[in-house]
Amino acid sequence: MTDLVARLADGVRSIPAAQWDACAGTANPFVSHAFLAALEDSGSVGGRSGWQPIPIVVDGADGLPAAIAPAYAKAHSQGEYVFDHAWADAWERAGGSYYPKLQVAAPFSPVPGPRLLLRDPAAAPALIAALEAVTDRHDLSSAHATFVAPDQIPLFEQAGWLVREGTQFHWANQGYASFDEFLDALASRKRKAIRKERAAAVQGLTIRHLSGAAIQPAHWDAFWAFYQDTGSRKWGQPYLTRAFFDLLGATMGDKVLLILAECDGVPIAGALNLIGADTLYGRYWGCTQEVPFLHFELCYYQAIDAAIARGLRTVEAGAQGEHKLARGYVPVPTWSAHYIPDAGFRRAVSDFLVRERAAVESDQAYLAELAPFRRAAE
Repeated sequence: MTDLVARLADGVRSIPAAQWDACAGTANPFVSHAFLAALEDSGSVGGRSGWQPIPIVVDGADGLPAAIAPAYAKAHSQGEYVFDHAWADAWERAGGSYYPKLQVAAPFSPVPGPRLLLRDPAAAPALIAALEAVTDRHDLSSAHATFVAPDQIPLFEQAGWLVREGTQFHWANQGYASFDEFLDALASRKRKAIRKERAAAVQGLTIRHLSGAAIQPAHWDAFWAFYQDTGSRKWGQPYLTRAFFDLLGATMGDKVLLILAECDGVPIAGALNLIGADTLYGRYWGCTQEVPFLHFELCYYQAIDAAIARGLRTVEAGAQGEHKLARGYVPVPTWSAHYIPDAGFRRAVSDFLVRERAAVESDQAYLAELAPFRRAAE
C-alpha cells in the first residue's frame, strides 16, 4: 500500500460525485455525495455553523480516491447525538482546549452507516492513520467517528481507538406481508392498543405518502413549518436551512419518503424519511396541530407500512425513545470510535467507557425483555 497518498479536501463539493459515490456505495443515503453536498450548498454546514467540512481522502495508485472519511472540524458538540459534553468540560477544566475537534459523521443524522468510505477495503488502515495524523498535526484534542456501521468497528479497534456503545430502537421486518401480519406477532394486549392508537390518530385525517416528483414546493413549505416547530423546541434553533429541503428533493427525491397528515386538504403534520437499500430511515417530524397518537402513526406505524410495501428489512426511527418499544421497535446497539492522543485523558475516558458499556448492555437486556412480541406459550 505504499502508493497511497492522503490529503484534505476543501469540502464534499470539491470531490466529483462519481468518485465520492464509488467509495460510499449506494446503500446508505446519508453518506452519499448528494446528501452531504446538499448540506454544504444549503449552508447547513460550513460558515458559522460550527461544522467545517474537511473530507479526508486517501488516493490510490490510479490517482482516484480509494477511501474517504466524511470529516468535519467541529467547534462544538451539537448535532451529533453521541454526547461528549462531560468530556469537553473535563478537558477544559484540566486546562486544555477541547474544540476544535475532528468529527467523522453524517451531520445531524444519528444513522448507523459506514464512516470509512472504501472503494478499496485495503485502504482502511491508511485512512484511519490519516485521521490520526490530522488530529495530531493540528493539535486537536480528539477525533470521533460516530454511528459507525458495526462491521467497521473492528477496523477502529485494531488501530487502538476507544469504542463506545449506545442504544437505538429499530423495527425488523420478519417477512411480514402486511401490518396486520406484524400485529399477529405481538401479544394480544399490545395488538389492541396499537389498533386503538391508529384509529384515533387518523380520525378525520388523510395520510399521504409522497416521493420524487410528487413532492411539490408547497409540501416542502409545509414540512419546513413542522421542522422549525420541532427544532425550536428540541434544539433552540433548527440545524438545517430551508434551502436544504429543496436541494434534497431536487437531487435525491427518489430516496425521500414524505408522509403527511392532512385535515381538509391542509397538511397539519409530517414525517420525513430517507430510503436506503434495505432500510427506511425516519429523520424529522413536526406538526402545527396536536393530535393524540399522530406522532406514533406517522413516524412509526406508517413507516412500518412503507417498509413492508417496499420489502425493506429495517426501519430506523432515530435516536433515543423507549416509547418505541411498545410499538414493535427493539433495542439494538450503536457504536462510535474515539481517538484521544493525550495518554491521561485517554485513560480517564477509557475507564468511563468500561463502566458505561456495562450499564448500557444491562439496560439493553432489560428492555429486550419488555418487547411486545408474543411469548412461545401465547
